Amino acid sequence: MKRSLSLLEDNPLPIRKAIRRARWFVSSFRDFVDAVGEETQQDFTLDEAKLISAFTSWYRAFESQKDKAQDHRLEYVTFAAGLMLRELIRFAPLSAATQSREDPDEPAHFWPEGYVYLSFCLAVRAAVIEQDFSIASDIAPELGDIRTWWSFRENTFEDRNLAIAFLELFAGETPNWTTPGIFLSDDGPKLPPASPPPRMKSHR
Repeated sequence: MKRSLSLLEDNPLPIRKAIRRARWFVSSFRDFVDAVGEETQQDFTLDEAKLISAFTSWYRAFESQKDKAQDHRLEYVTFAAGLMLRELIRFAPLSAATQSREDPDEPAHFWPEGYVYLSFCLAVRAAVIEQDFSIASDIAPELGDIRTWWSFRENTFEDRNLAIAFLELFAGETPNWTTPGIFLSDDGPKLPPASPPPRMKSHR
């Protein structure tokens, strides 16, 4: 699932700045959808009006909390990627026009749209971290665990903010399940004792 952004090499701006431009965001997402569709043999329909709405909502949310991250830029990159995932799920600009006949227990076929949203946000996060901090990001084992994907899909449909915590989980970081929509730095307000992930619902 680890995939880079196609425009990374040709883009003259740092990714952290380019991603805040609607045209670049839309173009990158469109190319990303095409790549995933070819890889998974699925056809997707993209509603660019909804994609622009998701971008606009994400940008406002990003700007509203970035002042908290002056001394915690690395942590805020992950949080911002989670915000992006939240808004993509909220506005749902993508729909799988055809369902693949491949294994339904593979995340890409279990929830094709969510797979694209998460893949894109993780790719943006990885590109920014590598470019700005010279750190190669890894992904967590949960990324291929279909049980975690069931929980991811069902819980984020009920509470969109949980998309942020799930992205943190998939990125191999410690999720904030308690107040996922609020950025908390290491020296900021402390969370209560670690809470478990949202209860996984039965799917069998």
